[in-house]
Amino acid sequence: MLDTTVLNQQRNFFEGHAAIWLFGYGSLIWKADFDFLERRPAYIHGWERRFWQASHDHRGTPEAPGRVATLIRARDSICHGMAYLITPEVLAPLDVREKNGYLREKVPLTFVDEKGNGIEQSEGLIYLASDDNPAFLGEAPLAEIAQQIASAHGPSGPNREYLVNLAKALRELGAQDAHIFALEKHLGRF
Repeated sequence: MLDTTVLNQQRNFFEGHAAIWLFGYGSLIWKADFDFLERRPAYIHGWERRFWQASHDHRGTPEAPGRVATLIRARDSICHGMAYLITPEVLAPLDVREKNGYLREKVPLTFVDEKGNGIEQSEGLIYLASDDNPAFLGEAPLAEIAQQIASAHGPSGPNREYLVNLAKALRELGAQDAHIFALEKHLGRF
């Protein structure tokens, strides 16, 4: 397992800013266990959410890793999530939370109104687990991914809970995500 905490502390894209937008696309949508100044539904363009990242430290163990969300580039796609306005001090505990292969990246994000229409843009941060990190599992048949999720359990709880909570949060946002909803359907078989 690669601990990216120190690397992320060097990736300070917003030095000198009193507040930073953080875009959550996985557990950060429904598990905001950090202080924030404001929270707004948003999306990022050119990305799709995938359960292609191993979780050795939260939703699985080194012996039986779970699977959690990361992003892959997808030219015309939109990935909905939640944006949080945070102070820079909040990044330190988030770097620890996202240490298993995730790196801070700067992205343009679009805030949405209650109908899901884009109304305003800003720059923000995401935590991205790219395909060159040691915990990247990559693509697999949905039934296989769902089976791994169904059986994995880690210090933060069952991997199943992560997927179910994410699907619920996306529905509450009015967001469509074929990958997540198909995985949720497959999960019901295990």
